[in-house]
Amino acid sequence: MDKNSMDISYIALKSQWKDERDDLLPIIDRVMSSGKFVLEEECEKFEQSVAKLCGVKYVAALNSGTDALMFAMLSSGIRKGDEVITPSNSFIASTSSIVHIGAKPVFIDVLTNQNLDFSKIEELITKKTRAIMPVHLSGRACDMDPILEIAKKYDLLVIEDAAQSIGSRYKGIPTGSLGDIGCFSTHPLKNLNACGDGGFITTNDENIYNQIKILRNHGKKSQFLVSQFGLVSRMDNLQAAILNYRLGKIESINNKRRSNAKEYIDRLNKDIFIPLDHDDLFNTYHSFVIQTKNRNKLKEHLSSKGIKTAIHYPIPIHLQKASAGLGYSMGDLPVTEKQCDEILSLPIHQYLSKDDLSAVINEINSFKS
Repeated sequence: MDKNSMDISYIALKSQWKDERDDLLPIIDRVMSSGKFVLEEECEKFEQSVAKLCGVKYVAALNSGTDALMFAMLSSGIRKGDEVITPSNSFIASTSSIVHIGAKPVFIDVLTNQNLDFSKIEELITKKTRAIMPVHLSGRACDMDPILEIAKKYDLLVIEDAAQSIGSRYKGIPTGSLGDIGCFSTHPLKNLNACGDGGFITTNDENIYNQIKILRNHGKKSQFLVSQFGLVSRMDNLQAAILNYRLGKIESINNKRRSNAKEYIDRLNKDIFIPLDHDDLFNTYHSFVIQTKNRNKLKEHLSSKGIKTAIHYPIPIHLQKASAGLGYSMGDLPVTEKQCDEILSLPIHQYLSKDDLSAVINEINSFKS
């Protein structure tokens, strides 16, 4: 990197702490002084606030988005040998959660916007299919109407992997409230982020909610009454307090990311493919992903100028070593595989300045492979 290069980060956690430090330190001190650390008042407040934000009756705070996916399936009766249809271009947890409960992931190809290709769902349905798991990748909600219609036709569950889409909407309806269960992550890199792992489920089904509350706490119905052998996935009171503070800023964070995305869309060269959102979508841009055949060279060029980028994700799940026993090979999901060679995530966080955005845009527009 030359001495005149820039320093534009892809991740802005240090900037976030600098911005929020004076507000968060008293909150941290208050929680630590209370001596109440697990599933306490802050967690209850968080669950109530998120239920309102997502437009659902029930929210259960958990230890991670991965646990949210697992608990969603366990609480709805998905078991060993059942099949769940899901895309392969997601974070590994979308699939590993299915495998961990003994079910089988059935991979589906995607559209040009990276979301599940609903036209291919019916050909994948078998007698063992129990659920469809659409992934609202990068903050862009899937086209849910056809997914929900197919699910109703075949009596299937719809479990939304909404880990990246807090605040996103489809036809005005928040993600996490469109299917039977929504699964969210509050990992530090999410728009609504804790200072460690965290997650939650959203649902309007009281039975599922009650089941998850028991599962997350060792299977206990009360302090000394264990109704089943459960797990441990309880949100820390401290993380919930931090999230409650940041919930007050989530609308402005999402709007800033949308503003940054519009700048990219309006100003980047037209030979860079950017999936455009139709009017039914409110995209919160957890990430901003372009597609270009010169991805690797462009990434190297931007890095040489001090502009950090990322690839989400360079190897699709069906081609990972961990998936060797699932029976997939190169060529099975051609759109997914092509995109994995071309996708590049640009900086999109809320701490980018106008000069930062202009610098990224100018370097991409002037780039010659």
